[in-house]
Amino acid sequence: MTKLPMKHRFSLPEGMIYLDGNSLGPLPLGVKERVASMLQDEWGAHLIKGWNVDNWMGQPASVGNKIARLIGAAQGTVTMGDTLSVKVYQALSAALKMRPDRRVILSDSGNFPSDLYMAEGLIRQLDRDYELRIVAPEEVATSMTDDVAVAMITQVDYRTGRLHDMAGLTKAAHDAGAVMLWDLAHTAGAVPIDLTGCSAEFAVGCTYKYLNGGPGAPAFIYARPDIVGGIEPALAGWLGHDAPFAFEQSYRPAGDIERMRVGTPPVIQMTALDEALKVWEEVEMEDIRAASIRLCDLFISEVEARCPELTLVSPRNGAERGSQVSFAFEHGYPAMQALIARDVIGDFRAPNIMRFGFTPLYIDEEDVRGAVDILADILSNRLWDKPEYHQKSRVT
Repeated sequence: MTKLPMKHRFSLPEGMIYLDGNSLGPLPLGVKERVASMLQDEWGAHLIKGWNVDNWMGQPASVGNKIARLIGAAQGTVTMGDTLSVKVYQALSAALKMRPDRRVILSDSGNFPSDLYMAEGLIRQLDRDYELRIVAPEEVATSMTDDVAVAMITQVDYRTGRLHDMAGLTKAAHDAGAVMLWDLAHTAGAVPIDLTGCSAEFAVGCTYKYLNGGPGAPAFIYARPDIVGGIEPALAGWLGHDAPFAFEQSYRPAGDIERMRVGTPPVIQMTALDEALKVWEEVEMEDIRAASIRLCDLFISEVEARCPELTLVSPRNGAERGSQVSFAFEHGYPAMQALIARDVIGDFRAPNIMRFGFTPLYIDEEDVRGAVDILADILSNRLWDKPEYHQKSRVT
């Protein structure tokens, strides 16, 4: 296995300390050339023949198999395409149909808002007295009552980095007779995952964060193989049909995870992701996790020693935390803008969270110490208190 970090495998601006890979991963070397080759040598030379000769039609399965290895899933249980919100909708609607006599979707206040929005929209569309029940993260296990149809949980809180116990919560859901749906957006590529071992029915996730697939990279969806044949897709797309090119008038779902495909795969984006995933052939998730905890622990220690204005909101215990560290600060937004102006890239989450992601593929201890040096300078000298740093951008 290759030694971490692997900075030589990524295109990062000289002098930049990139602590935002939990939001958008950097460009892996080789992706630009692979996409250019696809455009010229596949699309340009083969045109529509590319669906067969370049296996564009098979990309959702082949790329899905590469991701399956990273999330503890069997080959043939993951497919790619669409956005994460669409995949949440697909999985949640399928899960509700598995428990027709129950009316509660259980989630927690640390879930990403888009997941909750999709649940609200689905509830309105179904118009059958469903309830979205939102509890505190620490109350999820005890809230698995016998009226819960689906537990829809994001494994890592996008604000604080709090990590849920996947095995424990999945067991609690199953003990209560509920279906388990995990959102792995902040854990795929950051934390070892064992979907097969915990027996969760569904999982979804995006690929532009720790998997470095690029902005707008396609999402993935997993369904446990023993249930997939009974799933009734709410989005009965052409490519989820058992025989798309038979052009049958009525929908007949594919017999495997292919039934969760919807429309035409985004071939250019899928090609970029396929190339980006090659780096994962050289590392083990356990090594990534160990390095992540070390880097996060060092950052917490250094910030607390030198930046007393900030308050840790992430779990102090690395085993209870994803691959990010968040601090609360009254002036968090302008302070983050001042950091970004100095080429230390993190991000801000309302109302007062400064968020930093630690990706051992390209971050090391020198980066951590260098980032804290700049942060301490900005805070001690109030360099954040400039008018330009208070101007809110559309993306924070």
